This record gives sequence, C-alpha cells and structure tokens, in this order.
Amino acid sequence: MAKKTLLEIVQSVLNDMVSDEVNDIDDTVESQTVANIVQSVYESMLANRNWPHTKTLVQLDSLADASKPVYLRLPERLKELVTISYDVKKLGDTATKYREIKYRDPEAFLRMLANRDSAKTTVDEIVDFSGIKLMIQNDKAPEYWTSFDDDYIVFDSYDSSLESTVQKSKTSCLAYIIPLFERSNDAIPNLPAEAFPALIAEVKSTAFYDIKQMPNEKEEKRAILQNRWLARKAWRANGGVKFPDYGRKR
Repeated sequence: MAKKTLLEIVQSVLNDMVSDEVNDIDDTVESQTVANIVQSVYESMLANRNWPHTKTLVQLDSLADASKPVYLRLPERLKELVTISYDVKKLGDTATKYREIKYRDPEAFLRMLANRDSAKTTVDEIVDFSGIKLMIQNDKAPEYWTSFDDDYIVFDSYDSSLESTVQKSKTSCLAYIIPLFERSNDAIPNLPAEAFPALIAEVKSTAFYDIKQMPNEKEEKRAILQNRWLARKAWRANGGVKFPDYGRKR
C-alpha cells in the first residue's frame, strides 16, 4: 500500500462514514475530528514500539552550568537512548577520537564513585540535583555514564585540561526519536508504507465509534490483524528483530 497524505486519509475515512466530501482537513467539524484521530493513532503507534526508521544519530543537550560539569540532558523528542560515544582526544591531539561510553546502572555507578578519594586534586565534589555529592574525576575523558531520573545523563569524569564541562558537540549518540506530527493537508505521517493499512484501519474504527457512536467490527478486526502483522515483520536493514544474548552460548 502506498503512503497517503493526511487529507487523503481524512477523505477515505469520511467516505466510509458517508459524510460530506472535503477538500481541506479543516472544512468541517467531522474532518477536523478525523484529523485529530489520525494524530492520536499515529502518536500511539510510534509510542508502542521502536520503529527502525526513527533510529538516528543525535547529540545530547548542554546545560551550560559550570557547577554540573559532567551533566548533559536528553533531547526532548528522544524516545530511547541506545549508545553514547564521546570524543576522548587528549590535549595536543588533532584527530577526533570517538569512544563508546559504557553504561552503569545508578547503584553500580554510585558505588564506583564512592570509592574515590575527595581529598585528591584529581577528584571534584559535584553536587547532584538531589543534593548528593558525587566524586567526579577531573583528569580524564568520560568512561561511564548513568541517569538517575531518565532526563539528565551523568558521566563519571571529564578532562578539565581541555574543557570546563562535557560538551554537546563531542557527543555522538544512537537513539530512537519521536517524529513530529505535521497537521496539514499534504503532510504524510512518518511511518513505513506497510504501516499505513494499520493506521487507517485504526483511525476508521475509532472515528466510527467517536463520531457515529457505533462500532465498526470490520475495521476493528482489520486493525488488530494489521498490528499483529507489523509486530512480526522483520526489519528491512538488519534481518529481523534481534534480542540480546547476554553472553549465553549457542
């Protein structure tokens, strides 16, 4: 199935409901309602899974706060962070040198920092937003990261000979993002072509119930079948859904 514009989806739904024809998504109250339903269903579909086409390279956001030299923030539209890499080149180096920063869960991260000696000049006492003091090493590039609140990223160290805080420009992250919904006639929902039957079926099912106050069993069944098929479908680029083996032997 080919992709459809928002106007084409609205027209298709209104046609099935035997409603007035429209040439603009804002022509009638019903067309506006259907457009809103398209947005709601679209956002729900994006939230329910990590779509391959939404996986992209991003940078973390800076805080511009000298009192938090190892903190960066997750971008607003970021859905799931996969990896963080940081440019770890040293003073005098000219070539960029990205290294993947290893994740540690908050408990293990805190235990690691607690073993550091705050009396050393290579260790800074950094106060977290919670008021807790963190022992942060100041003489090397970051090696580990964690997050205490799923909003801010905290690194275990930074190189104060190069920078006063970790830098957004030095981050390279792989993440799933949430594409914005464009509410205009010619806008095409940011989904793969094979997802459009599920999107349209769910919109029709919802529209019949919300606008006509009657269920549409045919479209409900179609929506269920399409969503089941999408859940099983292999990703185009990596040969199917992969699961971590956690070091298990095969």
